[in-house]
Amino acid sequence: MSIQDVIKNSFLESFSNIYTLNSIVTMVIVLLAAMLFGLYICLIYNKFYRGVVYNRSFAITLVGMSVMTAMVTTAISSNVVISLGMVGALSIVRYRTAVKEPLDLLYLFWSITTGITVGAQMYPLAIVAALIMTLILVGFNMKKTRGSLYIVVVHYRDEEAYDQIRQVMGTMKYRIKSRTVRGNTNEMAMEVYLSNKNMVFVEKLKGIDEVEDVTTIQYDGEYHA
Repeated sequence: MSIQDVIKNSFLESFSNIYTLNSIVTMVIVLLAAMLFGLYICLIYNKFYRGVVYNRSFAITLVGMSVMTAMVTTAISSNVVISLGMVGALSIVRYRTAVKEPLDLLYLFWSITTGITVGAQMYPLAIVAALIMTLILVGFNMKKTRGSLYIVVVHYRDEEAYDQIRQVMGTMKYRIKSRTVRGNTNEMAMEVYLSNKNMVFVEKLKGIDEVEDVTTIQYDGEYHA
């Protein structure tokens, strides 16, 4: 039997079996499982999102990506000819949407790999991977909340105020990032680490006569006003 006969027989067998009751039930179960896993990933994304503006369309994409990947995996696993055609079709597709948040790539690849795993009907692997990913995110999130990092920008008029600012900061854990002189106004940016949410030092800085204003920005990879 030649290679052409093998490919032809494989092609005919796949289409003769695709409309059986068992195959239809299997496809429905696979797509529903992919949707449930995608919704779980979306829920985790909503829980641990720390960006500035929540991207609802990206959250929906996580669910759709899991379902679509499971569909493609199911189609590829059913027939050699379809798999070759699918690879050729997907190879010409180019995605140019930039992902600004590195952590979004983690969720995106999690959704894709979950769709592949569910499409291959390896449900235990998908469940274990989901549990491990959740533990990783919970662990790093708990570690992150032990303290907060702030960027404090102070504008003051007199150079003598610099020494008073240093006195106010006292033994706090901080580091001067930059100092800028604009005419009679000086600008100083400090990186301040706080183990709690106590912002008393800001009021003390405002209490200095030569200080015009104090801007506090929480920093954790993104800026939060």
